[in-house]
Amino acid sequence: MTATATTADGHRRTSPILDIDAVLDDPGTRIVVCCGSGGVGKTTTAAALGLRAAERGRRVVVLTVDPARRLAQSMGLTELDNTPRVVTGVEGPGELHAMMLDMKRTFDEIIEAHADPERARQILTNPFYQSLSSSFSGTQEYMAMEKLGQLRRSDEWDLIIVDTPPSRSALDFLDAPERLGRFLDGRLIRILMAPAKAGGRSAFKLLNAGFGLVAGAMTKILGAQFLKDIQTFVAALDAVFGGFRQRAEQTYRLLQAPGTAFLVVAAPERDAMREASYFVERLAEERMPLAGLVVNRVHRSPAPALSAARSTAAAEDLEARGEHDLTAAVLRLHAGRMQLAAREHREQEHFASAHPTVPIAEVLAMPEDVHDLVGLREIGELLAS
Repeated sequence: MTATATTADGHRRTSPILDIDAVLDDPGTRIVVCCGSGGVGKTTTAAALGLRAAERGRRVVVLTVDPARRLAQSMGLTELDNTPRVVTGVEGPGELHAMMLDMKRTFDEIIEAHADPERARQILTNPFYQSLSSSFSGTQEYMAMEKLGQLRRSDEWDLIIVDTPPSRSALDFLDAPERLGRFLDGRLIRILMAPAKAGGRSAFKLLNAGFGLVAGAMTKILGAQFLKDIQTFVAALDAVFGGFRQRAEQTYRLLQAPGTAFLVVAAPERDAMREASYFVERLAEERMPLAGLVVNRVHRSPAPALSAARSTAAAEDLEARGEHDLTAAVLRLHAGRMQLAAREHREQEHFASAHPTVPIAEVLAMPEDVHDLVGLREIGELLAS
């Protein structure tokens, strides 16, 4: 829908308006992905959308990767973990569940599900695997997509809302499966896989006939035990590796499907809006379905007709006459708020000029952090207004 909208500083512009309720109410929408840079209110937005969708009749699960306890507290839960937990206090016909990604536990579940018990034991107890599953670059993003695939395949919820990992680069979430796959399929891993694939004595012959030179050099660099751990891990993983790549491709296609809606979340600040612009362009390149942009923490003055310049001039006049110190202070406060709103408006206009067809929803800045369902409900109402 395109309409004339009034912005936070009283300006008017013609731009597409993001109809959040239309997205949430559409039974064809099965996945909503909230993405953007860190620190822009992405997790709160995802939680507010989940609550609003549930109160409008959907059976919702919100998957977050944010380890902060504030999300659990705002939903009335003592903790969040890798198992969806029901949220009580929903005022409507639907249901809301919430969970927090446990990166290592999700990786363990993959191994347990796709390897026989003995091979799974070899992998899970391997020191290299334990390090990889906890700290390898891209593992968190990959596991978020893996968990999304698991939730969708279970068909237990008719709407899944994903709070993507906070990242400096907008590429991380989309690139993670391919990056992890490249690592597991890379030249170093193939070299380490060679002895195990050769099998038995032929493996030792291979080591003695050229591979030994490579292994010897790597042993000096990595240490004999570490190299052995890697080789044991790679040999055990070989049987389940195909599943990694296959599921990553399936989830990637799922994200491109019409039942998915991406929401880019930003704050009205230069860096955040640039990141949002970059993300919009990347989603277009990858043919991901973009629903629109959510701009959080927008400031608005209760008296937009009084400009910053007039307010400042009036304050200076009062101060020059030595009158109404309190009134002058209020006028200066208003001038500062109007200037802030004007800066935020310019940042949004830069985005709108670059992406004129992207629908936008604004959420006014709250006087305090959201800490309960009442606050999340208010955010949802602001998103939909």
